Parts: sequence; structure tokens; C-alpha cells
Amino acid sequence: MSTNQTPAAGALPNRSLLDVDRDHLIHPVTSFRGHEARGATLLQSGQGMWLTDMAGNRLLDAFAGLWCVNVGYGQESIVEVAAEQMRRLPYATGYFHFGSEPAVRLAEKLVEITPAGLDHVYFTLGGSDAVDSAIRYITHYWNAVGRPSKKQFIALERGYHGSSSTGAGLTALANFHRQFDLPRRWQHHLPSPYPYRSETPGDDAAIIAASVAQLRARVEELGADNVAAFFCEPIQGSGGVVVPPRGWLKAMRDTCTDLDILFVTDEVITGFGRTGPMFACDAEDVSPDLMTLAKGLTAGYVPMGAVMMSDKVYQGIADGAAPELAIGHGMTYSGHPVSAAVGLEVIRLYEEGGILANGQKVAARFDAGMAMLADHPLVGETRGRGLLGAIELVADKATKARFDPALKIPDRLFAAGYANGVIFRSFPDNIIGLAPALCASDAEMDEIFARIGKTLDGLLDERDIRAALAA
Repeated sequence: MSTNQTPAAGALPNRSLLDVDRDHLIHPVTSFRGHEARGATLLQSGQGMWLTDMAGNRLLDAFAGLWCVNVGYGQESIVEVAAEQMRRLPYATGYFHFGSEPAVRLAEKLVEITPAGLDHVYFTLGGSDAVDSAIRYITHYWNAVGRPSKKQFIALERGYHGSSSTGAGLTALANFHRQFDLPRRWQHHLPSPYPYRSETPGDDAAIIAASVAQLRARVEELGADNVAAFFCEPIQGSGGVVVPPRGWLKAMRDTCTDLDILFVTDEVITGFGRTGPMFACDAEDVSPDLMTLAKGLTAGYVPMGAVMMSDKVYQGIADGAAPELAIGHGMTYSGHPVSAAVGLEVIRLYEEGGILANGQKVAARFDAGMAMLADHPLVGETRGRGLLGAIELVADKATKARFDPALKIPDRLFAAGYANGVIFRSFPDNIIGLAPALCASDAEMDEIFARIGKTLDGLLDERDIRAALAA
């Protein structure tokens, strides 16, 4: 949100907070000078699908914070669980063989609900360090099993795997590489399975076959004995919500097995009901070697991520050194008892509280809203799965030509949406990203699309946009 223009929403009641923010607080993925000029949009409270900012504006959050507040704001049972755990045991280290009941119970629960074969859990603070941990464990694994040449990692163009020092190299978005000396020499990227912009649009089998062939060719080029793992999101999130054809994930899993490289699914965004089932892997009966989780794990209420690890990888690491030697990877807050208690309650809300089922039900309304906007003059394609979607704007529907970046459509879109009372992600490629909470009602879902429709109509009425379409 912080990269967009200031919404025309009136003066905030406390300018000093804006000044302090501008002078001292570094915001994620933000132009430092741009933020100094723009200033922050300060949020004050949230309830269900709704946010209220410091100026008193009520906004429908169609992006669940940052793809994470899957259960909605203001769930009192989560607050109560967190407070009770803080009173009882606010912290317990995982070092020196210590632990806490919530962490143990959450590990057990995650093994129960994730794909079969993922029998071990390492807890992190979020998605970026989950990816970083996965890379470290994979490197350790291949060394431990006596195959130290397997050091090359492959991911996808338009992929996002966090912004840690190593994970950001697997990410394939320019902002995360520029001036950071990334990607590293051992990090490689394949073309994204992007049906709308494929050379064979609508031909799912051809798109899947192309990805398989590209993976095989890259592994052959690098040498199968040199490739450690392939990372992918089941649906690419920050790359513009790119939805591969059904069957793509399974084909890539099978190819990795055949090539003897580890298959890692990054379900930081797609996990916990975002695409319909509890995990996107479930839709294709895929069991990866490792899976990274975060966001919906605690619904954003507190920080936490996780790496799910197969027994094969666990045993390879465990047997690779003498029992008295520690595996040197750890974090102060790994398995934090408050975060774990919150995670257990969030999962209870998904399952027993009916939120997962509600998300699956209201997805039909989400699909209807997307279909309603597909014919808009500015829209080239709407796409999605479950409650994860994108609306891609184009200057020419026939050629799929993008708008000139000089029009600054992403900034204008976000500001106009905010003025119309709806928050969404506005990607650089003129793509609107949507990830509403699973607790949304049919009426709230309809209202989201009504407000987005109004935003698109307003943009269409602007002279330079009409000129760009006419050109």
C-alpha cells in the first residue's frame, strides 16, 4: 500500500504521526524518497472485512492486509488465546531442548492437515525466513547425503519467495534484485506458466508441456548432479496472480521426482484456504519434499511461518552427522508460544468455526464478480482460483498491449479505489490483485466488485486513458 499516491480522503487528525513516520520509519518495498514525499496512510482499526483509517474513512479490505488476514479482523477468540498464553508463558526458547505445549500441538496439527509425507516442522517468523530456512536445510541435506555438488536452485520468472538475502534471489521481480547483487550465480529462473500471455493461450496441455520441457532442459544444462531443488508457488502471487493450468503442479512434481531434485512448494500465500482447499497442493494431490507456510497460518495476527519437511529430507540431515553435533540453524523466536497458540486458534476457526467452508461458498460470488468485470473496456483478463484473483488491464483487448508506464495507472488505480472505499493490490503491470478474507459475506463480496467497477469506470472517463485506448 505504501507505494501508492496519497488518497484524497481529507487531513488526518494527527499530523505529528505522519511527520514521525516520514522521519524515522522505513516501510517495506518502498521508495525512500517517494515515501517522504507521499507520507503514510495510517490505519486505526479493523472489524471483519472492514478497516478504518485515522481520518475515519471505512474501507472494504479486498486484500486481507497482505494476503494474510484470512479470518478477518477483530476475531475475539484469537485475542483471548493470545492474552491467556502471554499471561501463562509469554516466551519459551526452542534451544537447549526446551519447548512449549502450543508449539508442539501446532506442529502436530500442521502435520495432520498438510499433504501426506510432510512429517516434520521448523517454525520461523514469516515467509521470507521460511524460504531462507528451506534453502539452508536443502543445502545441508545434499551435503549430508554425500552429494555436495547439488548446489543449483531453480525457480520461476515472476515468482516471489520473500526478501531474505538468499530467498530474494529466487524471487524474480526487479525491485528485489536491483542494487542487491541478486540473483546469485546458483539461482536460475524458468518462464512463468502465464496462460494469458502464452504463445498458445487456452492450450493447457501445451503450457504444461512447455514448463516440463523447460525444467528438463535447464537441469540438463546445469547437470542433474548439480541441481538441488525447484521452488514454485502453486499460484504466483506478487508476480500478478498468475494461475497455471490445472495439472501443472502435479506435472512439475513428477518431473522433479524423475530428475532427482527436491520439489518445494511455497504456499505462503496460497495456504490455509486461499485457493479453496486448505492447501493448493491438495487440489492436485501433490506432496512436495518441502513446503513453506506463513500468512494464513496466524491470519496476520502475530508473526509466524513454517517449513514443512518430508521424512526423507529430515532423515538425510539427521543421519549426516554424529549425534553430538548440532544442526546449526535456529532463531530466537522459532516456535514462539504466543504465535503457536494463535496458530492453533486460527486453524480451529478455519475448521470448526466454519471459515474455510464459508470461503469455499463465497468463492462462487467472487467468480461472478470477476466475470462481471471481464467485459469492461479496460480489462484484458480476469483470473483466479478460490478467493485469489487478478484483473489485468490492457490498452488493447485484441493485442493485449499494456498501457504506457508513463500513465502511472497502478498509482491512479489504488488512489481511486481508496477514494471509493476499497483496498486492493495494484501491481506494476496494471494488474489488480484480490485476496479477500474467507469470512466475507455475499453482500460484502458484491460490494467489493461494485466499488472496483466504479473505480474502473472513473479511470475510463479520464481523457488520457481514453486516448490510450483509441491509439
